[in-house]
Amino acid sequence: MSNPPFGFGFPDPDKRPDDESSGSGGQSGSGADPFQQLGQMLSQLGQMFSQAGSSSGPVNYDLAKQIALQRLGSEGQMGFTAGDRTGEGAVRDSARLAELWLDEATILPAGASVTAAWTARDWIDKTLPTWQRLCDPVAKQVSGAWMQALPEEAKQAAGPLLSMVGQMGGMAFGSQLGNALAGLASEVLTSTDVGLPLGPESTSALLPKNIEKFTEGLERPASEVLVFLAAREAAHQRLFTHIPWLRQRLLATVEEFASGITVDTSALEQLAGQMDPANPASIEQVMSSGLLEPQTTPEQKAALGRLETLLALVEGWVDVVVADATGDRLPGAEALRETLRRRRATGGPAEQTFATLVGLELRPRRMRAASALWKLVGDRHGMESRDKLWTHPDLLPTADDLDDPIGFAERLGDTGALGEGIDPIAELERTERAERAKDQSGGQGARTDDSGSAGDDEGKDRSDKGQDDKGGEDGEDGEDGGVAGREPGDA
Repeated sequence: MSNPPFGFGFPDPDKRPDDESSGSGGQSGSGADPFQQLGQMLSQLGQMFSQAGSSSGPVNYDLAKQIALQRLGSEGQMGFTAGDRTGEGAVRDSARLAELWLDEATILPAGASVTAAWTARDWIDKTLPTWQRLCDPVAKQVSGAWMQALPEEAKQAAGPLLSMVGQMGGMAFGSQLGNALAGLASEVLTSTDVGLPLGPESTSALLPKNIEKFTEGLERPASEVLVFLAAREAAHQRLFTHIPWLRQRLLATVEEFASGITVDTSALEQLAGQMDPANPASIEQVMSSGLLEPQTTPEQKAALGRLETLLALVEGWVDVVVADATGDRLPGAEALRETLRRRRATGGPAEQTFATLVGLELRPRRMRAASALWKLVGDRHGMESRDKLWTHPDLLPTADDLDDPIGFAERLGDTGALGEGIDPIAELERTERAERAKDQSGGQGARTDDSGSAGDDEGKDRSDKGQDDKGGEDGEDGEDGGVAGREPGDA
């Protein structure tokens, strides 16, 4: 956790606006200047409350959306307008071509029922519900820590002011969220560019304006880049659509990490004891000491490990499948593949945004290892056996398997986990039916821990298949389930 979430800390007192020292008529030291600044502060505060809307909760998402759209300005309007059907047609044609190529590279059928060309403003509008799910837990933890730190006498004396403090906190979080999303919206290339399914289900979306900026300096035709990115987006959608547990597990693991943030409120007393109001230098030193930064718990470290492994497996699978689909068809496919690998590995806007909002770095650090593993499994056991591993989380490679891909591929063959008697498509359909039945039975919904249902599915698998060789596979599942197969909440 490199950065405190939601800017959890204090601003640098040395960083002032450029025009802070300029008073009315250039008299920065005039007696009327403090009153003018106070008036401006009250005016801005009133404007913020008037623009806050009716949003309730730890983050003011109405304000976040307003700020993000204002920051984008005309940039959010650029790209393909409603009257320019040529650009939207190029996106649809690229996506259609990519889907045809992917049909030969994976057993997973097309997952997108809608293909769209988004502007940056569209991206904010379509992904904000998912951001709300990801940001609410950490905002609740941070705001709750401050409220709990107040002495009981102060809470009673504050009375109704506490609700105003909460509202102002929600506005502050909303402001930071809006600024972060505006920066990310101006750089993402597709709806799955950050590795998570942020957009609506079964919707494949590309951002042509951002892709145009990304293409500059690549020395590749824009049409080639568009098809390659369309293939990556389509491959992600095939996974997220036809592997029902995957979307929920990725988002729930981020939620688990965020909700586990704890703040040592006793540090407030230590902070107060170290601050000398008469000495600004001591205040600045205490503010930058990190006393109030959230502490990473063992549960969070476990959740982060599972998240990094699962992200690496998703990105590695997409990398291999897209390479197989485009390698012989696009001359610059390998160069584009390496460019995107480096873009994800070095940490682009996605890492910075998540470090700001949730307090973690969303980077698939082991994507190359995962890519090598998927490539090896496909070469040894075939495309169908490779993709069948997604049918159940316990079948997926673990973090240890990424260190020993050859051993993993050998164990798959030895235990019979890839036997010819298993129909991968039937496995997918049965998993989907189980998920739908769970939702219809009044389960706990999208954020519910899947560990129980995973165990039920596993037992159902055994009874349905009735295979003698499942005993070996069950032993393998139990071992793998220690990391990849464990749901949030089991940590």
